Amino acid sequence: MAFPLHSKYVVIGAGIHGLSTAYHLALELKASGRGSGNDIIILDKAGIASGASGIACGVVRNNYYQPAMRELMAHSVDVWESDQESYSYHPVGYMQISCESMHEDVASIYKQQQAIDYESTFIEGEDDCDRYMKDLFADWQAKNITSVLHEKRGGYANNTKSMYGLAGKAEAEGVRIITGVEVQGFKRANGASSAVTAVKTNKGEIDCDYVVAGVGPWVRDIWNMLELPKQISVKGNDGKVHDNVDMWLYWQLEEGVLNVDPGSFLTNDGNQPPVMHVDTDAPLLSTVDGSVIEEGKIWGLYYKPDFHFGGVQGGAMPYRVDTPADELQLDPYGPASPEWISSPEFAHMWVSALAHCHKRFEGAMDKYHKEPSGGVGCFTPDSFPVFDTFCENVYIIADSNHGYKMLGVGKLVAEHIMGETSELLKPFRFARYAEGDLHPTSNSPFPWS
Repeated sequence: MAFPLHSKYVVIGAGIHGLSTAYHLALELKASGRGSGNDIIILDKAGIASGASGIACGVVRNNYYQPAMRELMAHSVDVWESDQESYSYHPVGYMQISCESMHEDVASIYKQQQAIDYESTFIEGEDDCDRYMKDLFADWQAKNITSVLHEKRGGYANNTKSMYGLAGKAEAEGVRIITGVEVQGFKRANGASSAVTAVKTNKGEIDCDYVVAGVGPWVRDIWNMLELPKQISVKGNDGKVHDNVDMWLYWQLEEGVLNVDPGSFLTNDGNQPPVMHVDTDAPLLSTVDGSVIEEGKIWGLYYKPDFHFGGVQGGAMPYRVDTPADELQLDPYGPASPEWISSPEFAHMWVSALAHCHKRFEGAMDKYHKEPSGGVGCFTPDSFPVFDTFCENVYIIADSNHGYKMLGVGKLVAEHIMGETSELLKPFRFARYAEGDLHPTSNSPFPWS
């Protein structure tokens, strides 16, 4: 394809957000008679699903303490359910299984799920929770569990397969996906306007009218190219203003696979289980030698049988990356530097946590398998997404590592580009930091819950 090019809409990133936005924008243009998918190109420096979307765990859930996140995820679940085959989506449900310190938070989530007609069941009390879980899994043995939120919708999708399904839907509408093209900067309008008039790439310039950036962990780079502030002021919910807050920070997300037959992890009645998420403050003992791994603090894990990964796949709590955001080197063909492969410490903790929950996983340390999954996530100051327009005609989708499950965000962004105001996107505007309109935080050990 010869450069320079012109395209009315340039979408950067062939992952979940770029593909979803381009596909839904093509539908919007066609329905309105204002264009078609031929007016849209997607650029990616590597290929479809070559970044974070291609190694995502694939969990789709509504388990959020924040009302705005819950409503946005209910919308995304609708989109996942709209074409389960193309999206390789498995609607098995999701379970949040928690200790007493999270009881009140999870009860609030359940109450608000009912308010938006999102089907779920809530179990309270240690004995009732234990009975409920053993009705599902005869070998359930987790301790200190006092609440279970069982979301009947949600589940997971096969990461790469779903991205190629989405890419196929976009291309069927005329969208062009150009791989091997790296964005290196932007050309700006002259005079008072800050609008972008062209995207600079390693292959040449692309003139455009509108840009959408959905690049996952690489949002920092796009942000810097647009000369947006690296540090901001954040007004807390208490009214106190914090200056010089880093706009971006990185967390390491470790995941792995227990190399067992995924068909061996079923419910008592032989069905696929929900995606499991357990947070507890019970002592965590090694499945290898019985030594104490965690004690006196809350810890958590998530897991599911997954035929795409060929075993039981999942992860545990992330940890902060000490390297300053501007100095962190991101692998151009993966989610981060080589450290994203899970560590021996993670493997020991995660497999022991599986054994804490299910007797069938006791002594299974030798079955742990390193797998391209997890990676470094780029987070905002409050760990929640920023979805907003910058420089007049650049829409930035900064998902703060909530990305893969948010298939519906692209649909809302497409509607926004076409002039439709979205109340679901409004709570994620950049101005919330200066205004002090931040999302509430829960007691979960996971920064995104």
